[in-house]
Amino acid sequence: MTPEQLKEASMLELFRLEAEDQAQVLAQGLLALERNPTQADQLEACMRAAHSLKGAARIVGLEAGVQVAHVMEECLVDAQHGRLLLGSEHIDALLAGTDILLHLADSMADKAAQAQSDAAALIERLHALAAMPPAPHSAASHPADAAPVAEAPLDAPLRPGNESLDAGDRVLRVTAERLNQLLDLSGKALVAPRRLKPLLDSLQRLKRLQAGASRELDSARDALQDGPLSPHAQLVDARRLLGECQQLLGEQIAELEEFCWRVSQGAQSLYDTALACRMRPFADVLNGQARMVRDLGRSLGKLVRLEVDGASTQVDRDVLEKLEAPLTHLLRNAVDHGIETPEQRVLAGKPEEGVIHLSARQHAGMLVMELRDDGAGVDLELLSEAVVRRQLASAETAARMSEDELLAFLFLPGFSLRERVTEVSGRGVGLDAVQHMVRKLRGGIRMAQVAGSGSHFRIEVPLTLTVVRSLVVQIGGEAYAFPLAHIERMRSLAADEVVQLEGRQQFWHDGRHIGLVSASQLLQRPEGKPAKDEIAVVIIRDRETVHGLAVERFIGERTLVVLPLDPRLGKVQDVSAGALLDDGSPVLILDVEDLLRSVEKLMAAGRLERIDPHGRAADVQRKRVLVVDDSLTVRELERKLLSSRGYDVVVAVDGMDGWNVLRSQHFDLVITDIDMPRMDGIELVTLIRRDTRLQSLPVMVVSYKDRELDRQRGLEAGADYYLAKASYRDEALLDAVVDLIGGARA
Repeated sequence: MTPEQLKEASMLELFRLEAEDQAQVLAQGLLALERNPTQADQLEACMRAAHSLKGAARIVGLEAGVQVAHVMEECLVDAQHGRLLLGSEHIDALLAGTDILLHLADSMADKAAQAQSDAAALIERLHALAAMPPAPHSAASHPADAAPVAEAPLDAPLRPGNESLDAGDRVLRVTAERLNQLLDLSGKALVAPRRLKPLLDSLQRLKRLQAGASRELDSARDALQDGPLSPHAQLVDARRLLGECQQLLGEQIAELEEFCWRVSQGAQSLYDTALACRMRPFADVLNGQARMVRDLGRSLGKLVRLEVDGASTQVDRDVLEKLEAPLTHLLRNAVDHGIETPEQRVLAGKPEEGVIHLSARQHAGMLVMELRDDGAGVDLELLSEAVVRRQLASAETAARMSEDELLAFLFLPGFSLRERVTEVSGRGVGLDAVQHMVRKLRGGIRMAQVAGSGSHFRIEVPLTLTVVRSLVVQIGGEAYAFPLAHIERMRSLAADEVVQLEGRQQFWHDGRHIGLVSASQLLQRPEGKPAKDEIAVVIIRDRETVHGLAVERFIGERTLVVLPLDPRLGKVQDVSAGALLDDGSPVLILDVEDLLRSVEKLMAAGRLERIDPHGRAADVQRKRVLVVDDSLTVRELERKLLSSRGYDVVVAVDGMDGWNVLRSQHFDLVITDIDMPRMDGIELVTLIRRDTRLQSLPVMVVSYKDRELDRQRGLEAGADYYLAKASYRDEALLDAVVDLIGGARA
């Protein structure tokens, strides 16, 4: 084989492995849909799997795979929107399409050729099925015709990488599970020697005490030496024995110090080696991306080139694999939405060929990726019109929004600037998925743009998910850790540095006033007394939002081995993981992004506690309302309206967020939307009514849906009031709140 043929074979192998993974999702989802064809979560999972396979097939140049995956995706989207009810014949065809996608990358020419032939027949079959109503649904209909579920062979090779090997290097196949176990054990070995440090400190203290006792004996001997009954001989013996003990103790301490150093170095080397086994160059995530950018551009009538800096940057294998999908989304968006056609670029005074520049580098334990294009940027006027058209904000509100506020809408689920659905875009499966995947990696993404000059995305994720360099602090008498990559600075404030501005405590930092927030209040811990009459502050930032969190004291910087939380706990608010300190005591690693949201909620509700250097806090109690809505604009409008009437208002971004808040705080009223991701309003109301502590809590549903059926669903679930967004006025909402809980103060 020529080098080009070898590369092509490698890409097909990658597609086959990708197809095996997604085929499992499709097979499980389609079989579930055969039993319940309207199951929303399974429809979404299958649609995303088909969408991913379409992109993967395009990268490797399997046009038949692109077409098959696209027609499967169209079928699933129609089912999502209620235009098609999946019957057994549809499930058979979709399972057959899954098998075809698996066989398209087969290295045997006859199977590949047969798969391409089958692909053409399947496309016609699905189009024909979409044009006719399905037969009456039955889970048991046509069992003999059901497509078999393909299983990945047990000897499937590992995903190939691009790491260069010297001629003398041997390559061994090691499962990812074994490698994870090795890293876990080496992480524990790294922590174990640190537990000797407290013992060593105790021995050093004992040595100092013995030295003090020795000096006291010398003084006593000198004082009694000339007395009539001088116990000089006994003191001399005691001094000699104490000296021998001190010498032996010194020798043992020296040996222990050397042992600690050797064990620590060995554990560090073991951990570094195990971690290095998982590290791969950033270039591995770029396989086929340059070709994809070029080919996608050509299909859209554009000339586009991808430039990469930092391809050799080493990144953990798990992180790298999870980055492939969001990077692909961003690159496709840049080609489709950003880069103009050659004619448009020439008119704008630009070269005909557009450039997408992707860079990667390490910084403070984080992988920093920046993706820039020299395209047209985002049409803010078009974006504002789309926001208004989708009833996410009124025209007046949208006109007052800043650029950052408008760009935030691009990250909402299902939001797209394209009205026409194509194979490339228009489904709203884009930046929201990117943001979701980046957040799962404990990272963040920011977007900026310059009209006419292009867009800029900055992604920061940990280089590895196994260790994190952190600042350990004390809050409420317990240790907590802030990842260093997510904090701007730590400092101590004197009492006279804290001022009261705009109704809240602030301090001067970096040429501006920064709000001061109690970390104990955020984490619902008891207020502790600071070590001295100063306030220890951790400064955290997100874009232009900066807050100072007051803690009891700084313990110090530590490198922590991350211990994931038990998955049965779900998402713990404000916490990302756990770890062990040097003495073996547990510490929680804080989720800074969550903390920032919690701060915004406290600010929105006007519930920030006053802090002084002695740890005392004061708060004025008012009736509290929880507003649950996935629309930023609706949340803000309702918050301002209720706050202006004196209510304490806390906001939640969806039903799951609202339920977590309800379980930890007291409220007098809940106002919730119906259609929200993760948990909708009906589910939230149902959970409230099932909880003995919350079942008497008044609940108001405010929804765009104004049908009698929707109103009945909300009231049957247990809501006390139903108000339609499309028709309610400010006074109508306030009147309903007063009817349910009275005025803002008791």
